[in-house]
Amino acid sequence: MLQVQSISLVQFRNYVQQQFAFTSKVVGICGLNGSGKTNLLDAIYYLGFTKSYFSRTDAQNVHHGLAGMRLQGHFTLNNEPQDLLCIVRENNKKEFSVNDDAYKKFSDHIGRFPCVMIAPDDVELIIGGSEARRKFIDTILSQLDADYLHELIAYTKVLQQRNSLLKQAAEQGSINEALLTIFNEQLSQKGQWLYQQRTQFLQDFLALALQFYQRIAGKADDVAITYASDLQQAPLLQLLQAAQRKDMALQRTTVGIHKDDLTITMGQSSFKNEASQGQRKSLLFALKLAEWQTLKNQKGFTPILLLDDVFEKLDEQRMHNLLAWVCTADDGQVFITDTHADRLQQQLQAIGIEHQLIQL
Repeated sequence: MLQVQSISLVQFRNYVQQQFAFTSKVVGICGLNGSGKTNLLDAIYYLGFTKSYFSRTDAQNVHHGLAGMRLQGHFTLNNEPQDLLCIVRENNKKEFSVNDDAYKKFSDHIGRFPCVMIAPDDVELIIGGSEARRKFIDTILSQLDADYLHELIAYTKVLQQRNSLLKQAAEQGSINEALLTIFNEQLSQKGQWLYQQRTQFLQDFLALALQFYQRIAGKADDVAITYASDLQQAPLLQLLQAAQRKDMALQRTTVGIHKDDLTITMGQSSFKNEASQGQRKSLLFALKLAEWQTLKNQKGFTPILLLDDVFEKLDEQRMHNLLAWVCTADDGQVFITDTHADRLQQQLQAIGIEHQLIQL
């Protein structure tokens, strides 16, 4: 069982200094826009991932006009107390510790306290570019397997080095063939392994997401999701060698797992072009809840679920079904924000679940 007992925020976003105690496994957070509802959820996410959900730099998370910030959360994991502490110093140096044990590498923290966030901008996962979908896949796999995260970081580093070499070659009119060969071999080795992990994971995960879509939408709508990768055509080393002339002309690596995507269709057409707003929202929730369920199955306990402004995404009946589903999970803690306290209170009372309501 994973739960947040309390959190303290100092100079984080709109909070100068604030503490919150959470007394229930279902916590509603209400307030007007700009009151700090999303920031409170992001503070919880921050303690789970050592960074903001919204791709902000650490400096951007510091309260405007001040220097440094501090987040501290008291969690319980399998009935054991866990004290999570993040400090960003005035010089923007970040420190992160659990039970006073400081990390040398922040990546070692990923997956220990898993959480899943659903926020308004997540629709980009459905209608945006491939980067959002790759990040989604990588976020799940990184929480499940530390080796995956380490190999992904290493792949990205080699990719940057190869791209720098290609740019340098364009400036100098020639390329260091020996160094390019080394980068090709390193990129191929790491890329092939990451590709295999993605392939194996997505086989069951995408099937689960489609099951959840049908459960939320009430019908299948002929929706299909498939994994698309250059490596489905040939080994990465062969692809890199074949694309060398093109890569040198464009000064970047044009093939590899950093180009992977999820292809989403409805019938014979692109999903994002044909789907209604309701269908898009249903698929977004299906993917996120498949993440939630997968982490739960693999970890042996339910990850924290952070639902930001979800009432604007689904109709009342689907919202009721969703809350009845996630709020009655055996041991999962759920945080839900809404601008209307009465609406949230009525929804939670309707499913008969004990809850706490925080008014900002």
